[in-house]
Amino acid sequence: MYKYEGLLVHQTYDELGTIEVIDTKGERALHFGSHSRQSTMLLAEPNQLNSLYAQAMMGLLLFNDSPKDILMIGLGGGTITKFLLHQFSECKIKVIEYRSNVLKVARSHFQLPMDPRLKVKIGCGGEYVATQSRFTEDKHDLMVIDAFDHQGMALEVSSEHFFDGCRTLLKENGLLAINLWGTNKDLFREVTWNMGRVFEWKILFLPVRKRGNIIGFAFGKNTPKYSMHQLREKAKQLEQQYQLDFPHFVKEFKRNNISVLNNIIKK
Repeated sequence: MYKYEGLLVHQTYDELGTIEVIDTKGERALHFGSHSRQSTMLLAEPNQLNSLYAQAMMGLLLFNDSPKDILMIGLGGGTITKFLLHQFSECKIKVIEYRSNVLKVARSHFQLPMDPRLKVKIGCGGEYVATQSRFTEDKHDLMVIDAFDHQGMALEVSSEHFFDGCRTLLKENGLLAINLWGTNKDLFREVTWNMGRVFEWKILFLPVRKRGNIIGFAFGKNTPKYSMHQLREKAKQLEQQYQLDFPHFVKEFKRNNISVLNNIIKK
């Protein structure tokens, strides 16, 4: 059966709707009952990052190139999780995913490994952050938030209360990266304001080429300032290492963050 211009290879349902896996010209995509692709994977290179937004999320490596303790909100097909596990042998990752069937599909169709460094908990990411920030002393050096449904960005990961919990769970030099949907301008402005107030405007945004996604980065209070020269040199190194366009990310940071750039990056 063909759907969304590709071959439907798997379909399942839960209380939130449809979960579909579509293959098209060597690419596998996860859909939540609409044409929008939630995750994509190259069948020939399953550990590579194929989606432009997922590649842009790795702009975080400019500021932390050896993450050790990672909390992720939202799993999708698990492509970002796989990449981090594959590239960083010493990292440990905890993922909070709302839908148990999404985890099953990530395992069965997107090659998410059974790895002792990876723990996946089924539950609401917003509730998890709220609870953990009140009762735990565990701190993460990296948080990656990619929580979408068929309608767009999940509202429970956009509030000031949520970001306040994230700040509590981050180390003082920690980093948060979040996938935002820039075409919903009212929600994007609200999220920007909430992130900025909580993280004292130590934030940056990276628009994704040819997509509506905008990746937001928020920095802990003890994050050191980086010079633009340092970031450009780091970008060259990372580009060679991962074959991702880090020099473009640096250019876009400078172009799109005029009002807050000096809070993170020295001229």
